Amino acid sequence: MPPTPTPLPMPSHVPSGRGKQGQQAPQEQGNRTALVEDLMERFPHIPREAVLKEDLLRGGMAFDDSALSDTADKATGEIKPKSYFIFSFDHRTLPELGEAALRRPPEEVVLTGGPYDLSRTVVSVRVNPSSPYRVQAGEDGALGLYLDGQRIADVGLPPMPDYYRHTLANGKSVMEVAPTIQWGYLIYLTVFRVCQYFGAKEECQYCDINHNWRQHKAAGRPYTGVKPVEEVLEALQIISDHDTLGASHAYTLTGGSITSQVQGKDEADFYGQYAQAIEERFPGRWTGKVVAQALPKDDVKRFHDHGIRIYHPNFEVWDKRLFELYCPGKERYVGREEWHRRVLDSADVFGARNVIPNFVAGVEMAAPYGFDTVDDAIASTTEGLDFFMSHGITPRFTTWCPEPTTPLGKSNPQGAPLEYHIRLLDAYRSAMQRHGLSSPPGYGPAGAGRAVFSVSSFMDTLPAEEGAPVA
Repeated sequence: MPPTPTPLPMPSHVPSGRGKQGQQAPQEQGNRTALVEDLMERFPHIPREAVLKEDLLRGGMAFDDSALSDTADKATGEIKPKSYFIFSFDHRTLPELGEAALRRPPEEVVLTGGPYDLSRTVVSVRVNPSSPYRVQAGEDGALGLYLDGQRIADVGLPPMPDYYRHTLANGKSVMEVAPTIQWGYLIYLTVFRVCQYFGAKEECQYCDINHNWRQHKAAGRPYTGVKPVEEVLEALQIISDHDTLGASHAYTLTGGSITSQVQGKDEADFYGQYAQAIEERFPGRWTGKVVAQALPKDDVKRFHDHGIRIYHPNFEVWDKRLFELYCPGKERYVGREEWHRRVLDSADVFGARNVIPNFVAGVEMAAPYGFDTVDDAIASTTEGLDFFMSHGITPRFTTWCPEPTTPLGKSNPQGAPLEYHIRLLDAYRSAMQRHGLSSPPGYGPAGAGRAVFSVSSFMDTLPAEEGAPVA
């Protein structure tokens, strides 16, 4: 069992441009409504929906008992429950969440209306009992999102999909083997539930994949470490048979990094076997995506040969020093420069548009090593965006959730300032325009009111493509 990571040591000196910032700006300690509305006013070209979504993603939301269903985790329930598909994406451990853990919250929520006249906005649920945002039923029984005691949006919950009501022959649930997110758009296949970057000297300092596995096993929940290929195919067959509305459009193969072997296979062969089996059984049914390390070109070509069409070799954070500190396993086994070279090489295999590396938005400002100012953090990440976009590669990002068992989560429970996230959305959209790029494939429609990508607002912020359907 992998050991629990320990926090990074405090530096004996702090180089220029970094320091002990990483904490919330003074204005964030007070009235959150004032902060949100100030940013909406200062950045009118960023959709209001994105401002609220980023705040919910970075800081989480609380759930009143009235917003939790007694049957949310059963096939007979009406609400699609949170599946904990790879990370916890919570601000508390399962034992600390109480009712919100026993009576699972929904996978996502959709926000509409309210005083900001929100268009349909899909937000991944990150539970935080201390959040100023609270989901609860009003006097009329309808769910709403409340901030500082005021109702700011109507809340819709994802309906239980029909395919979740069916089980595999061995009794396992479809949700355990092949959960869907992004309002059903994406099937998320975490086929290896732990990471071989073990311990404080190798684990990414913001990542709780190994702890998430431990906590679910400790709670007695089904949480398969390695999912057999046959089970994945059986679950996908159930989805294919019962997704009569055709909501699912893509699947992602992912899991922890493999530095040696799993079941006698290296990383390319281990994940590649699933792709090969899926594409042989369901040719062209879904767009195949894989999240893996930045692998040598010959390994990447195997993914493509097996039918994968989108490759996510996630580079996480741009700054060289922060990459070395926050991603010590990636630095040790591959190295930052080699990682970037492999990302560029993979464009020769997949085409630049289909190489979409992720970075974790917010860790740039994490104490004790992060940038002192939003200006410096944005400048650094923009440098990374320009580097990849100048080669036709379109990165994307996940909004950092400071999970409490990670070193960076422990030292930065409030995450990065909201202003950083809003300015990053602005910088991202500007970089896309500067390099003549459009929204990346495999993420559903772009634009406020259309986007379904739920763990970041970058798709909500990009302009809607002409003729694109409303989600």
